Amino acid sequence: MKLRLFAGVSVLVMTAGLSACSSSSDDSDGSSGGSTTIDVWLMRDSVSAEFQKDFVKGFEAAHPDIEVKVQIQEWDGVGEKVTAALASSDAPDVIETGNTQVAQFAQSGGLLDLSDKVDELGGKDWLKGLAEPGAFEGKQYGIPYYAANRVVIYRTDLFKEAGVDPAAIKTRDQWIAATKKLNSGDTQGIYLPGQMWYALAGFVWDEGGDLATESGGKWQGNLDTPEAIRGMEFYEKLQALGKGPKDSDEDSPPQADVMAKGKVAQVISTPGGANVVIENNPELKGKLGFFPIPGKTTGTPGAVFTGGSDLVIPTASAKQDAAYTFIKELTGDAWQKKLAVAMSYVPNKTTLADAVASDPGASAMAVGAAEGHATPNTPGWAAVEAKNPIKDYMTAVLTGGDPEKEAPTASEAITTAMNSGS
Repeated sequence: MKLRLFAGVSVLVMTAGLSACSSSSDDSDGSSGGSTTIDVWLMRDSVSAEFQKDFVKGFEAAHPDIEVKVQIQEWDGVGEKVTAALASSDAPDVIETGNTQVAQFAQSGGLLDLSDKVDELGGKDWLKGLAEPGAFEGKQYGIPYYAANRVVIYRTDLFKEAGVDPAAIKTRDQWIAATKKLNSGDTQGIYLPGQMWYALAGFVWDEGGDLATESGGKWQGNLDTPEAIRGMEFYEKLQALGKGPKDSDEDSPPQADVMAKGKVAQVISTPGGANVVIENNPELKGKLGFFPIPGKTTGTPGAVFTGGSDLVIPTASAKQDAAYTFIKELTGDAWQKKLAVAMSYVPNKTTLADAVASDPGASAMAVGAAEGHATPNTPGWAAVEAKNPIKDYMTAVLTGGDPEKEAPTASEAITTAMNSGS
């Protein structure tokens, strides 16, 4: 749940020295001169080289008995690599993993149960979109690291021309009314492709529904519930106020390219998408703003999918205490504030939202993160995304199908995929 989500975030290239290979100490037990060396796997582009260097330097100064060696991993194929590492006797000591991947790894029995550390780490304030998928079968394996979610990126000049005040858009009804006003002449009120299923999930959650639910150990697709159907009906209404394709997602064509080339008033994206828009059309620099996806009522932002990462400790690690110390520091308030500012991320706790108050995109994300959700917390969800019947369902409805007739087929496909993949 990570690659597409953070596209467009500016990061520095990791230096070779900071990407030292794991398990390469001169001593077979990973220690030297009375210190303990921990091997840490972090993901490509999650943090800048500058932030990583500052953290490792600060951590080692505060804990002179622990040396940190970081190896940067690629997102492509990381699931198989982590699975293999967890089954070996030479696993790293700390692994960064996508928040929705934790259940898959925990099912193997290869992750350390950290449930007894939740209170010490301030777990009562964690973003639920990170904390919930970090747990599996009632035990906490993943510790929330950082988050990001979708917001509305808008053209300030087009809003001004249409007389629309973005600060006044607090509800979905107000959003629809404003988008209709923006949708005039050669301006698209919104560019929303037909298969942006993460956005649909948010509207379903707003209505009190879900993509799937579990009962008696079996998962069942829920797109045919009244709540989920209302979510799809709202998506259909919003999508009709632009010229987005009905049979593709935000990558086909890349929606940032579309916004850069034409008079598109709004897109739903992570804030990093604005960087891509400006790269493709420098004339739009200073003309892009952000606001949280509106909810059904004033005072409650729209529900959003929370993407991001958790940190886990393999059971095979021989240095679990030092690994936990590393995680405690990196996910603690002091470094979370620094990380949020450095990378425009949402901190892992709701109580730290003020850390990004001066960053327009990140602060808009932080508002939405309070209503953050994750996909169904089960290893079987990977099978759903592989086939993704949700996209087919959305296209069927947007091309004239009746949601009440199309939804049962999609729900059945989700049910089959989840139970075959679990």
